[in-house]
Parts: sequence; C-alpha cells; structure tokens
Amino acid sequence: MGEIKTVLDEYQNAFNAHDEQRLRALYTDDAVFTAPGGVRLEGPDEIVAWNMAWLNAFPDATATVDNEIISGDWATLQQTFKGTHTETFVTDEGDIPATGKGVVGRAGEVIRVKDGKIVEDHLYFDNMELLTQLGLVPENAATA
Repeated sequence: MGEIKTVLDEYQNAFNAHDEQRLRALYTDDAVFTAPGGVRLEGPDEIVAWNMAWLNAFPDATATVDNEIISGDWATLQQTFKGTHTETFVTDEGDIPATGKGVVGRAGEVIRVKDGKIVEDHLYFDNMELLTQLGLVPENAATA
C-alpha cells in the first residue's frame, strides 16, 4: 500500500502544481487513460496533454481528494475539482473561449499502479454539470 499511496500523493501534488513534467513521469509508456465523452488515450504524452488542456483553461484549478480506497494495485479516489475558466479550453471538438466562470465538480478516479507508475487511469465526472456551470447549456437542460 505504501508504493501506491506515494504515487497517488505525487500525482495529486503534480496536478495541483500544474507540473507537466512531474505528471508525465508518473505514467508508464503504455499507460491507458479514459474519461467521459469517449476519451481513450495511450501513453504519457497524450494523457498529460489532455490534463494540461484543463489546467491551462483553468489556471487556478485544484483537485482535492475527499476519500480514497486502496486495494492491491488499485486505488479509487473521490475528488473535488475547482477552477475558474479564464483561458481558452482547447478540445478535440473545438475550442471553448474563456467564460470567466468558476466551476466546482465532483469526480471519481480509478487508478492502477505497477512498479511505481500509473498503468491505468479511469476518470469519471459529470460533463453536463460542468457545461451548465460554464453557462454553455441552460440550467434546466441537466434535469430534462
């Protein structure tokens, strides 16, 4: 449990420091990452580029681990993401100009660590909640 906890703590610290190099060093060359919207990435370059798009669009972004469960090579994290959308959010579907709005969202993440590095990372969050907070969809659309 010590090794995986060390990796998780370094991952959280690197994310909150917006440290691209530290994040990249935490993933194996064949790591797999999945996220909402059909995102499936392989390798540290793709994975970290995706994370950096978020961190660049939300320069004050932080993620706080509210709960974590570690079992064997696996960890499950319950987190809260907070940030202000002050820069363009670059996505594969098109760029989202800065809205100036703050977001607070809960996320779940399931991570597998092997030999001190992340080999699988599965992130879950509510896209509709995020888009609503950014003012990109009407508030009642999330409940329709």
